[in-house]
This record gives sequence, structure tokens and C-alpha cells, in this order.
Amino acid sequence: MIYETIITTRNADGTVHIAPMGIHIADGRYMIQPFKPSTTLDNLLRTKQAIINMTDDVMIFAGCLTGRRDWPTRQASSVDGELLDAALAHVEVEVTSVEEDELRPRFYCNKVYEQTHAPFKGFNRGQAAVLEAAILVSRLSILSQEKIKSEIDYLKIAIDKTAGEKEKTAWAWLMTRIEEHEKEKQETTQ
Repeated sequence: MIYETIITTRNADGTVHIAPMGIHIADGRYMIQPFKPSTTLDNLLRTKQAIINMTDDVMIFAGCLTGRRDWPTRQASSVDGELLDAALAHVEVEVTSVEEDELRPRFYCNKVYEQTHAPFKGFNRGQAAVLEAAILVSRLSILSQEKIKSEIDYLKIAIDKTAGEKEKTAWAWLMTRIEEHEKEKQETTQ
């Protein structure tokens, strides 16, 4: 099973890198699988630490994929990193082994600290639609325009029916990014 989370890692200059990422949990171990190349990959290789943030704020997922990476954070308890202020729960992990892969290396991690900050009340359909659209945006370079349009048309139904203001804002950010990608693609083919 894949859990949609926000991973925070420490950059070489000491700043925080914030990235949405699906993680796997099995037998009490966490697996983080960043794409090559990526800042999260570089940071994990260098520091061997990360923080897995569980949040219901879909603006953070959409924001990170549309150039909005400045979200409030605070110092972690047991690793050299920062967790999101908006985390409902977080897990601080250390890398114990790496399984190399040409596209997505697997970082196996052990929990060193975990804390719940607030209850998770669930996602409404609008929030779930933003998460799915964010995943589509993260794969713009590998999906066809037809696939993206088809998925967005379906997801928009949930946005229209159940989204609040935060979800509508996040959705608009993602739709702008998709439009920009389509224009970039058209310019390179002309």
C-alpha cells in the first residue's frame, strides 16, 4: 500500500526541502522511493535522514508541484531536520539500506521517533481529487495529454461538488501548471 505524504529533508545549505511523495510501510519499516534525479534523492544519500509528514492540507501537495515550497516548519525531535507545522502526524526516519535502481532507488528506513499532533478526520472527495491531480502533475512528462485531460475531467466533478476554498485554490494551481506544460510542449514541437 502507498501512503501519500510530504517528505522533508535537509539541503546541503541547511535549508529544508519539502516534497510530496508516496511511501510504503511494511513490517514496521518505511520505504521512500524518490525519482532520479531529485533533491530528495540527493539529500537522503547525503544525510541518511528524513521526516515523513502526514497532512490533510492538500495545498501543500499542490503547492510543492507548482513552485510553492515555502511552508512553515519546526525542528524535529530526533533527526537533523524539520517537520511541517501542518503535519497531523510525523515520523522521523533514518536510512538503513538502499536498493539501487535506474529510475527510483529504494531507501529502507527505520523509525527513530513518531508523534501524532492532531486527529485525521478523513479526506472529502475534493481533497482526494486534488491529491490525484497532483500525482498527474508530477508525471506530466510521461503521460499523454489525452490521459491527463480524461483524468482531470473526471476529477473536476468532485471539485465542483465538494471542494472548499483551499481545495479550489490548490486545484487552480495545478490546472495552471498543466496549461503551462501544454504550452511548453506545443512550443517545442513548432
